[in-house]
Amino acid sequence: MYKQTVDFIKSQFPGKSFIPLHEPRFAGNEKKYLTECIDSTFVSSVGKYVDEFEKRMAEYTGAKYAVACVNGTAALHMAMLVVGVQENDIVITQPLSFIATCNAIAYIGASHLFVDVDIDTMGLSPEKLKTYLQENAFKKADGFTYHKTTNQKIAACVPMHTFGHPCRIDELQSICEEYNIALIEDAAESTGSYYKNRHTGTYGLLGTFSFNGNKTITCGGGGAIITNDEALAKKAKHLTTQAKVPHRWDFVHDHIGYNYRMPNLNAALMCAQLEQLNGFLENKRTLAKQYINFFKGTKIQFIQEPSYSKANYWLCTVLLPDRKERDEFLQYTNDNGVMTRPAWTLMNKLVMFKDAMCGNIDNAALLEDRLVNIPSSVR
Repeated sequence: MYKQTVDFIKSQFPGKSFIPLHEPRFAGNEKKYLTECIDSTFVSSVGKYVDEFEKRMAEYTGAKYAVACVNGTAALHMAMLVVGVQENDIVITQPLSFIATCNAIAYIGASHLFVDVDIDTMGLSPEKLKTYLQENAFKKADGFTYHKTTNQKIAACVPMHTFGHPCRIDELQSICEEYNIALIEDAAESTGSYYKNRHTGTYGLLGTFSFNGNKTITCGGGGAIITNDEALAKKAKHLTTQAKVPHRWDFVHDHIGYNYRMPNLNAALMCAQLEQLNGFLENKRTLAKQYINFFKGTKIQFIQEPSYSKANYWLCTVLLPDRKERDEFLQYTNDNGVMTRPAWTLMNKLVMFKDAMCGNIDNAALLEDRLVNIPSSVR
């Protein structure tokens, strides 16, 4: 079966001796916009393409506001800052996630609380979250929720739309509203993904995105925050630009700020990439259908988009029967010119977070043992 899989994947990407996991496509106005940007001399964080990207990103996702950032990790860090997460607060997230999610929490000095995922979405489980809060949390007179054991404020919840598959974000939204916990969507991997006809990132107070070189659309680095809250958007924009008070010549700053600005060069690339996004998504969904048909009836299970969702299939994902077969599959494919990768090591297993609070995470452990990402580039 492994040989047939390698042969099939190579047939989907003809003419290549090595098939990467996900490579960028620059097939539109990238060079044109970059040349215009260079000729303008506005290559840093001020320029028309930054403004244009923010406008287009808001329009595409259906959010009222978008704030360009230097990368997705900075966007997530900023999102938590602007909703008021402070040192020693608790932030809920999932153990099956890329390290950036947990790093952003750590930058603030907040505590991690890991809640399990659902198998079908691979994202934070509303049922597990509800149960955990019922058993371990309480509300104080100030209206906020606190942990029964540590008495720490549970300030935010950061679910991730794993590999572009939307989690049950509306259910998480309801739970967070009930417990007065700020909901921030880590939508880094889900540009172009929808849940119940709404773009990911639009259910939380804020949503954050990454445009790293391996994402569906990219500008090399880059990120964004989206929100419908004007005050949060203005605060995020202000803090990401070193909290400088506008003035024709004076340098006055009114807050600890951050150099989290997206350069105009990167924004030029993003404008060109956004113009091609719908075509990229159609191409990737066609590839996913090919994979679905190929793996049907085999011992390898292809992960399809969850109910009520339209996924971007950023990284196509399969489940092997067990960890032994997962490792054999990884060995064979990588030895034969097809890049495949396992799920991330669960965050609670990393030395930095081994002492973090953690509920039952059986689903995340199962996925860690069995999950493999397979080549998913736009063809």
